[in-house]
Amino acid sequence: MKLSICNEIFSGLDIVKTFPLVKRFAYDGIEIAPFTIASNVESISTEKRTEIRRKAFNNEIEIVGAHWVLVCNKNVNLFGNSGEINREAVDYLNKVIEFTSDIGGEIVVFGSPKQRSVPSEEVFERAWSSAVSAFKEIGDSANGKMVAVCIEPLSRDQTNFINNVREANKFITEVGHKNIKLILDVRSMCDEKRPFKDIVKEGGFNLRHFHANDCNGYVPGSGSANYKEIVQSLLEINYSRYLSVEVFDFKPNPETIAVKSMENLRKFFREYGNVML
Repeated sequence: MKLSICNEIFSGLDIVKTFPLVKRFAYDGIEIAPFTIASNVESISTEKRTEIRRKAFNNEIEIVGAHWVLVCNKNVNLFGNSGEINREAVDYLNKVIEFTSDIGGEIVVFGSPKQRSVPSEEVFERAWSSAVSAFKEIGDSANGKMVAVCIEPLSRDQTNFINNVREANKFITEVGHKNIKLILDVRSMCDEKRPFKDIVKEGGFNLRHFHANDCNGYVPGSGSANYKEIVQSLLEINYSRYLSVEVFDFKPNPETIAVKSMENLRKFFREYGNVML
């Protein structure tokens, strides 16, 4: 397993200037929110994409991929009022996949809770079916760029579309595409109110990425999440990809968040799994 961190904690800092910091804090990679670079992903020039890839390589930092991908200055809500997929959102996701590939990333996290919510319960069934069809196309785009799009179950306070691992697995199965996978996020796992080991085991076959935080949305180990159970469950399914630190409170500063998260995760894996990260 390797450790990465999401770049939005470095608010206001040019993305390429975060790479030496991430390296100094001993992370292997960085996960990038495109909205921190430009108002929409189409505005990120070829030159900037090349610079991101080159500077990350020079700093020995891996670009893990992209997240918060529908946050932009365009109307890219996934669904229209009738529940049908918004074509502009699909086109935009395909452009995010291209961006991710251009900068050397391998995963796109499909989170973006506000932009993916279904407008009403009455159109939910139509929305689900429409999304399944759309993600078959998105999977084809991802395959062409050697990227995996990871469906992220999110807590019910964030969205009404795919709130737990069972729904995510159902969606992934119905899409039936090798490039549509699963990401689990500790904060949202807490909302399922059942053992972490059961959630991880259920998601194991599809699991491609993992967000490390806590039930309070802050540093891993700062809340009530049972990290002993999380660590042992990930090891039991032989998860070997990235743990990516994503927090939703940036206080007091990026260094404190990055250092404390690294310390805690290393401690948990050492004590609960006899693994050195």
